Amino acid sequence: MNGERQYGWMWEQACDLLEQAERMQRTFLRYIGPSAGAAAWEPPVDIQEGRSGMLIVFALPGVVPEDIELRLEPYALTVRTVRRVKLAHPDVSIRRLEIPHGQFYRRIPLAGRMFSLSGSRYEHGCLEVHLVRSRENEL
Repeated sequence: MNGERQYGWMWEQACDLLEQAERMQRTFLRYIGPSAGAAAWEPPVDIQEGRSGMLIVFALPGVVPEDIELRLEPYALTVRTVRRVKLAHPDVSIRRLEIPHGQFYRRIPLAGRMFSLSGSRYEHGCLEVHLVRSRENEL
């Protein structure tokens, strides 16, 4: 039996377990650090990459678009925002809160070539960010 075939399934299973652990980690509070002074949720993200650039979609349910801060750095894209708890009436009792609220924070590392922001839009609770590869790096 070929060594690559013999251990290929183990590698695939290990990658699946790492992906599952990463998803679980994002469902719990994550402390940003002493300067931020608060806990934050990491929203789930979908990333699609093509020859010309990337499409990154952040799930931000119940967020007001004006509260979204988007920052493109040379090697990372950062999204910060907040989801406020909305009570139906001031005298209601909360029975359950499962949808994350409070501060959201997510930093996506961008390896390789530099990117520039082509555009972004917030629709149906999702922030879509379009990045294009910078022409300076196409030598």
